[in-house]
Amino acid sequence: MITVLKQNATKEQQDKLIKWFENQGLQVHISKGKYQTVLGLVGDTSEVDEELVMALDIVESVTRVSESFKKANRKFHPENSVIEVGNVKVGGGHFALIAGPCSVESESQIKGIAKAVKASGASILRGGAFKPRTSPYDFQGMRAEGLELLAEAKKETGMPIVTEIMNASHLPLFEDVDMIQIGARNMQNFELLKEVGKTRKPILLKRGLANTFKELLMSAEYIMSEGNENVILCERGIRTFETFTRNTLDLSAIPALRELTHLPVVIDPSHATGRARYVEPMAMAAAAAGADGVMIEVHNDPARALCDGAQSITPEQFDTVAKKVMKIRSIALED
Repeated sequence: MITVLKQNATKEQQDKLIKWFENQGLQVHISKGKYQTVLGLVGDTSEVDEELVMALDIVESVTRVSESFKKANRKFHPENSVIEVGNVKVGGGHFALIAGPCSVESESQIKGIAKAVKASGASILRGGAFKPRTSPYDFQGMRAEGLELLAEAKKETGMPIVTEIMNASHLPLFEDVDMIQIGARNMQNFELLKEVGKTRKPILLKRGLANTFKELLMSAEYIMSEGNENVILCERGIRTFETFTRNTLDLSAIPALRELTHLPVVIDPSHATGRARYVEPMAMAAAAAGADGVMIEVHNDPARALCDGAQSITPEQFDTVAKKVMKIRSIALED
């Protein structure tokens, strides 16, 4: 249930109404916008007298929400959320260029790439330390050592870092990580989602290979229901009958999710296409469609990369992509 308060409602009146809702066993999600305050009620609202609430002098309107996701719902939070990742803001008009290698391979590799992508305009450094691979014989990442190297790259460049977690037991290792990534394969690992929901760190939640928008938002709800509302959604391509590209990038996710939720939406053209030469046009398309950021895999020597070299671009190519993406972004903002 959503209760929209009138502009002239005093803080004392608001607090009294919120207390009344809480005494009925409901969680109250408060969203204060520029022109109105919205109270989102989470829990069993079947016993709440809608007409009684509507009759209150400070209430503008009351609406029951049928969707099972509540806190991620735009109806609960009409204004776009702005998520702070270290010193970088994402969403609500703030655009993020996230770049770095699929996997951290060495100190010189991650530091060199970090400095290069920052010089080209990247604001957040990505890099895999724990790598989920289809084959158990493929490179699984440097694990704890990889996290240490990411932290060193962060100290040298000042860039906040994002990296993927595989298991909740690894959380103590992620103290220096600015944003925790939940990969596509773990999108519905509900126990992991609940654990990262207790951290209060920003979470980059990737859409699963065969999941709907609603399922993605329900996974976000798992995180938010534990108190962590710092969630950024990521479209990284879905599996269809097409096999020419690694996955099919669903750019309709941007306007669709924008309608359904207040959470920022980031696009990953690298995993979506699986081909380096398609990263540039898909990143540009994402910027034109209104994404809140793009996440691109960059490697100093893609041919020798230990993970996903085929979809990685070089620092020089990233510089070109970044310039084009930001130019399109500026044009899109004019409208």
